[in-house]
Amino acid sequence: MALDQAVPTQRSGATKETLEDYTLRFAPRSYRRWSPAVVGASALGGMAYMADFSIGAGIGLTHGTSNALLAILFAAAIILVTGFPLAYYGARYNIDLDLITRGSGFGYYGSVLTSVIFASFTFIFFALEGSIMAQGLRYGLGMPLWLGYLVSTLVIIPLVIYGMKALAKLQTWTNPLWLVLIVAPIGYLVIADPGSVERFLSYKSGVDVAAVMLGAGVCLSLMAQIGEQIDYLRFMPPKTEANKRSWWISVIAAGPGWVFFGAAKQIIGVFLAVYILDAVGATAAVEPIEQFTGALKQMMPLWLVVPLALLLVVLSQVKINVTNAYSGSLAWTNSVTRVTRRYPGRLVFVVVNLAFALVLMEADMFSFLNNLLSFYSNCAIAWVVTVATDIMVNKYLLGLSPKQPEFRRGMLYGFNPVGLTAFLASSGISIAIYFGAFGSGVQPFSPVAAVVIALVLTPLMAIVTRGRYYLRRTDDGIDEPMLDEDGNPSAKRYTCQVCEQSYERPDVLASAQGGVICSLCLSTDRTGKHVLPAQAT
Repeated sequence: MALDQAVPTQRSGATKETLEDYTLRFAPRSYRRWSPAVVGASALGGMAYMADFSIGAGIGLTHGTSNALLAILFAAAIILVTGFPLAYYGARYNIDLDLITRGSGFGYYGSVLTSVIFASFTFIFFALEGSIMAQGLRYGLGMPLWLGYLVSTLVIIPLVIYGMKALAKLQTWTNPLWLVLIVAPIGYLVIADPGSVERFLSYKSGVDVAAVMLGAGVCLSLMAQIGEQIDYLRFMPPKTEANKRSWWISVIAAGPGWVFFGAAKQIIGVFLAVYILDAVGATAAVEPIEQFTGALKQMMPLWLVVPLALLLVVLSQVKINVTNAYSGSLAWTNSVTRVTRRYPGRLVFVVVNLAFALVLMEADMFSFLNNLLSFYSNCAIAWVVTVATDIMVNKYLLGLSPKQPEFRRGMLYGFNPVGLTAFLASSGISIAIYFGAFGSGVQPFSPVAAVVIALVLTPLMAIVTRGRYYLRRTDDGIDEPMLDEDGNPSAKRYTCQVCEQSYERPDVLASAQGGVICSLCLSTDRTGKHVLPAQAT
């Protein structure tokens, strides 16, 4: 059926999509009514995950405190630098990381690959957090693990259906309680038992570079977390003279600044694991429920310990897994819609993503956590470093990549060799190094290789191709500027001729059939007759 003969279907799909947090498009100013502080606090609510405690504990018990601290700080520095340009672009131009990736070296279809990688990140970490919650339910209520996995999955579905409006309230209301439950027992232990700090610092003392790199590889698997932060930051209000201070504070703190919270939790995880190691053994010492139960026992009656530890674990799991489910559904929807040119709806992929996570949980992924994350980190590093380098170097230093992000079909080439080459080479070579293809001596350095290769190849490919494969067109057929006088996306509205809905300027372009069409209707144009022809160069 021709696109213009399917107006009722297109209209209902576009209308449904606006109720699903603008899954595939620019987030309009009319929807972004939260203050910078509320958006920032909501994004930081996603930092409540307990996996950091397990990750830090695993690294510390395996390699010792000194190596763990260096690994955590090394990874944090890389994540901080690469996360800043991505967070800025998401907040300034109100688009998610997939839309940023399209115009930053990958192309309209090329970024499907990275969307699938990001979706994998969300269900891997959903499974990790769900496993931690199941451990808590077994510890506190005697619930078998298989049932705990199921409960931790099903409880998220009703919470994630309503998108950003519900998530903002959930994260903002629960942040204070979560912080108290985390900080109070750690502060008490340090004050009441100063020797605990000395035991922590002296555990398996000594520095080994290979051990530091192995630990950093696990920590760097969290690099893709910036994508989940941007899923909140894209709802930042326009930056103005009146709000620019709070705007920047929120963007930095909730964007790349998430790594300060993450690194602190990893270090706390090492501390608590060493503290309870003799009492529970190495296997249980990496479980957050055991860690916080051991800490709380020192400061309160036993009858309060288990309920509070269970509350912390459940609260943390809910806060992060609504974000994992939400972000994963966006990533899957982005990929499938571009490939099939049909919009199935975000909620379909909430269920799909959670199904993948449940399978991982039932397969006991927690028992091989560090190996899984070490392997995955090579792909996450390659993607994020490639996009960050394109923004920082190709856009601002070389001027070969357009500074203003572009994501609309017809404006971009389908595939851009700049980002795709850098990403595939970086991830492929680093994975080969990780599996020992270049010898055991360099095996621990696979994450460093991933960073360096992406950092070098991204500008090199832009120079070789002279930036020819970024934009298929520079003119979208509408005279109105994309940005207003303050440099924010314009709020002027246009009516799409296909779905007959009203959209703001950055989300529309001229149709080859005449009139204006929105980005989603253009994405689902199965005939391609609305796609503007390539522009002569």
